[in-house]
Amino acid sequence: MEAVVMAAAKTLPISSLKCGATKSATTASQKKTLSLSSCSVRQAPDFLRDLSVTVAGGRNVKSSRKLQVTAAVAEDRRIEQESMLSEKPATLLRDGQDAEDKNGLRARFEQMVFRIQNEVCAAVEAVDGGKFREDAWSRPGGGGGVSRVLQGGNVWEKAGVNVSVVYGSMPPEAYRAATGSATKKPGRIPFFASGVSSVMHPKNPFAPTLHFNYRYFETDAPEGVEGAPRAWWFGGGTDFTPSYLFEEDVKYFHQTQKNACDKYDPAFYPKFKKWCDDYFLIKHRGERRGLGGIFFDDLNDRDPNELLAFATECADSVIPGYIPIIEKRKDMPFTQEHKDWQQLRRGRYVEFNLVYDRGTTFGLQTGGRIESILMSLPLTARWEYDHQPEEGTEEWKLLDACRNPREWL
Repeated sequence: MEAVVMAAAKTLPISSLKCGATKSATTASQKKTLSLSSCSVRQAPDFLRDLSVTVAGGRNVKSSRKLQVTAAVAEDRRIEQESMLSEKPATLLRDGQDAEDKNGLRARFEQMVFRIQNEVCAAVEAVDGGKFREDAWSRPGGGGGVSRVLQGGNVWEKAGVNVSVVYGSMPPEAYRAATGSATKKPGRIPFFASGVSSVMHPKNPFAPTLHFNYRYFETDAPEGVEGAPRAWWFGGGTDFTPSYLFEEDVKYFHQTQKNACDKYDPAFYPKFKKWCDDYFLIKHRGERRGLGGIFFDDLNDRDPNELLAFATECADSVIPGYIPIIEKRKDMPFTQEHKDWQQLRRGRYVEFNLVYDRGTTFGLQTGGRIESILMSLPLTARWEYDHQPEEGTEEWKLLDACRNPREWL
């Protein structure tokens, strides 16, 4: 599962939507032995902490001591290994009902995310002058993805737009990452997930980074397994991460998000704006990754057709909300000091994605395609020891806004 599919805060039961489980495939690389020190075991996921193994001589060793775990454990954590395709398929849905039902929710969501991928890539290429590289891949049990990355462009240092449609069976720790649940430990959970995810890191430090992700997720409890209710939900959001604060840019961006939300519910923007500020908090720094936007998850309290239309409206707001700002800022002159500050802010981006982002965690725990999961990371970043911008400087103003979220509208 790629970072395209982020996590839900909770799940809500349904009675009719189902998805099938797939059996994990063993690869040669999975036959390697894993070696864990006593320290790493104490910090390991539940499925490792609960292990006891028998070693040579018949001694039974608990996981608090150094042990070796065979590839059977690693295999249990993976969905089927992807196969690269020579060209993008017409659909990534499984043959049968999913692919044949063109009016079904899965099919219509897939059509939407592919359209968004095409339109966003075309808009970026028109500004940058470069071309995206495209990689398509599939899985034996059904599903796959299309990753597009523009690297070393004229305007963007790195820009990626990924689509994935994935069927799988997740282990308990991935289920908890996907749902935010800290209650029961279910068995392996069949899931279906589809989404579009994008991150764009410009070269010019005065031009902002943008991230958006819109996704649809289903889970189904295997027969006889408790603690994993059937569930479906929509999630997503678009957030704005500049290195320098131009208030008119932030207000313009937030207005486009509010306009999209207001078409469906005037309560959406204030609710999802706060959710975004809370979600993108880098806890160990006490600051947000950027200057917010909207973020929502586990939406299934309305008709799914309405929620699909809302997610589509939000995704359609990406180009008009971002490209005009890039056009305004991409050619501004800058110094090496400006570039160094941008690289420090990129470091914060990396910290959030690798430490806190639930979508990244979920993708890694379900054996997703690594290049797609880590597409969101910038090409370059920087860390300095105890860097503190001087109060009143432009760098300090940005940092203050990240530490103290504002109401921009």
